[in-house]
Amino acid sequence: MSTHRSFATWQLVCMVALGLALGLLLAVTITPRVALAQEPRIADLTIEGSAVPQRLVGYGLVVGLDGTGDRSMSTRDGGMTVQSVVNLLKRFDLEVPVEMLRTANVAAVLVTAEVSPYLRPGGRFVTHVAALGDARSLRGGVLWVTPLVLGPNGPAYGTAQGALVIDEPANTVPGTARVRWSPRASTPVNHAVVPDGGVLENELPKPSVALATKLSLREPDFTTAQRIAAAINAALGEGKAKVEDPGSIALELTGTTDEKAEAFGRVRELRVRPLVRSAVYLDARSGLVVAGGDATVGAAAVRHGRIGLTIAGAAGAPAGSAPRDSASGADVPLRLPVGTSVLEVTAALRAVEAQPQEVAAILLALRQVGALPVEVIIR
Repeated sequence: MSTHRSFATWQLVCMVALGLALGLLLAVTITPRVALAQEPRIADLTIEGSAVPQRLVGYGLVVGLDGTGDRSMSTRDGGMTVQSVVNLLKRFDLEVPVEMLRTANVAAVLVTAEVSPYLRPGGRFVTHVAALGDARSLRGGVLWVTPLVLGPNGPAYGTAQGALVIDEPANTVPGTARVRWSPRASTPVNHAVVPDGGVLENELPKPSVALATKLSLREPDFTTAQRIAAAINAALGEGKAKVEDPGSIALELTGTTDEKAEAFGRVRELRVRPLVRSAVYLDARSGLVVAGGDATVGAAAVRHGRIGLTIAGAAGAPAGSAPRDSASGADVPLRLPVGTSVLEVTAALRAVEAQPQEVAAILLALRQVGALPVEVIIR
């Protein structure tokens, strides 16, 4: 019996030792991978000096709307949109009198895009569309083929077309896609995106390229720039990178063109831990906090329009708000305890049907009075 107990004890000790060894091995092998995954590449933090994107713009027509397009003006020529439709039809040898056209299903728009200077003809890119006239909504529309230029009177470098993708506001009520000409019928949606709707058709002007001579930080910061330079010097040798200012790092790569390209490729794949910026990032269209929502708010009292927000009382105290009479637009007093997070503040504002611009204005006001200790960035 004693021998059996000794053997069982020895087995238990061996199993515990094996478990500890496996745990240590997993910690050694997994922890560096987790840390590595949290460190972005230099390519994600910087822009190569000559890779400044080109911005294209165009004037076009969105068709296929459900009575929510530009209204026909009572002028002799019918207005901008009517004249654009007339010119479009002339290209197909169709003559239609101006007074016979109604443009309730058509909207004049500006089309914009941002393209890499190294994109080749045939490459696709995202285009953004915004109403130029008095269209009520672009829901359900299709962008007609639109030439895109770098500047006025310049040659067309690409075209854009395709179905619009609408980023619906957070407070859009289901079933309101059909919007007629009633000012209070629905939330206007006068901007949209056409994913991969742009096609480059001609070569863009190429920038003067001095291969791998400078890196520009996407978010200028002196500490991050120093860390990037240190990582490059550790990988390629001392003196290969030098911080010029918080937004720029100069590179000194030697050898043939192929050797420089190879070294620059290594530089882009190096990983660096950037300085984490303390800020609240707010989406301007939806009013949603996309980052930094754990920041807490101190005592303050701010007001914007119908909403009066008071941050007071001990943390954990019950929050409260008066019910809103949406028909009369009555004032909404909102009270939250000290220590409430930004996410909780925005959730309370959305509960009383605050618009995205109201959420942004209130957060900026909290920042200005010192109740919010971090920067508010609206994008």
